[in-house]
Amino acid sequence: MTLSELVLSALVLGASLLASAAPGQERSAPQPLRPDGTPNRARWMAEGGFGVMTHYLISPPGATPEERTANLNRTVDAFDLDGFIRQIEATGADWLIFTLGQTTGYLCSPNAYLDERAPGHTPRRDLVLEIAQRLAALDKRLILYLPSEQNAEGMLQEALAYGTEGHTQRYFEFLRTYALKFGPLHHGWWFDSCSPHPDEYWQEWMATLRAGNPEVAVAFSGAEFCCGGPVEPVCRLEDYHAGEIHLLEDGRIRRDFLPPGGDIVVTPERKLRLRGQEARTYMPDGPFLAGVQWHCLLPLDLTFNPAVPNQFCHCTDKELLAFVRDVKRVGGAITINVPIDVETGHIPEDSHAALVRLNRNLREQPD
Repeated sequence: MTLSELVLSALVLGASLLASAAPGQERSAPQPLRPDGTPNRARWMAEGGFGVMTHYLISPPGATPEERTANLNRTVDAFDLDGFIRQIEATGADWLIFTLGQTTGYLCSPNAYLDERAPGHTPRRDLVLEIAQRLAALDKRLILYLPSEQNAEGMLQEALAYGTEGHTQRYFEFLRTYALKFGPLHHGWWFDSCSPHPDEYWQEWMATLRAGNPEVAVAFSGAEFCCGGPVEPVCRLEDYHAGEIHLLEDGRIRRDFLPPGGDIVVTPERKLRLRGQEARTYMPDGPFLAGVQWHCLLPLDLTFNPAVPNQFCHCTDKELLAFVRDVKRVGGAITINVPIDVETGHIPEDSHAALVRLNRNLREQPD
């Protein structure tokens, strides 16, 4: 293609983007490069419609370790993979964030490195690998979820002798084992409860995660959008913003933190407030935040914060469609977290239907 043809192509693309924007507002196209000129590994998130997340977390009952392991296997074996994949496909979502584990002491995918040190905490069935294979067949992407090293659950910290010499390398080897197993079948990572680190530490962490796929996109959550501090990412080197949201108000992200156990009141307008604290809201104004692909994680019908009752995480079709469009209009990306039945692996009917309608509305109602 000649230079003049390239210029013409760019003009045509720009015109089409402007034509689809809201009146008087330009639409930002997904960006292949970050502001610093490096590749935007998370561009596909901005190009897609939306993603879905589920917190599949198993707390197996039992009086002994053997009983708990048996119940872990029973639960994972009962996961209805065909039904779950049909549900994900019906939503039209372009990617899935799925929990390997969090807080319960049990994971839902074997890890050879961990299993040598703490047997019985992963199942015999490799559920997440099965999910990855099924998503790949549908041309959808998988993002894996874990807590950060310093906030990993007690079982993992004990198994990896956290706080003793070499614990970081043992944690990274645990992650590398997963990264190599999933290889090209996984496309991203989302880490919870992260604190600041030197760039060298972040770089080693991300290199570990890319051992199986050099193009995976990584996010480290410091709960920036929902805890009242700076909105900028805790790691400026990450590929996309973790973007955890606790609450929307009037179609905007609430920034003021509502602490569990705090004096939370409901106004006559049915809005949540910490007594004596004004609400603060925020929305993106472009595809990047501090050089990182803008992305948010929105809870739907299931709260991330005990101070926010589930009913305040419900959106009407109109509200959800408007928020997703506002995010995408500026080149951002969005993942929507919905409940999941741990015993069956099914997304509840009402929440699933809302995602199906969102996908239809995005396609059928011109912006």
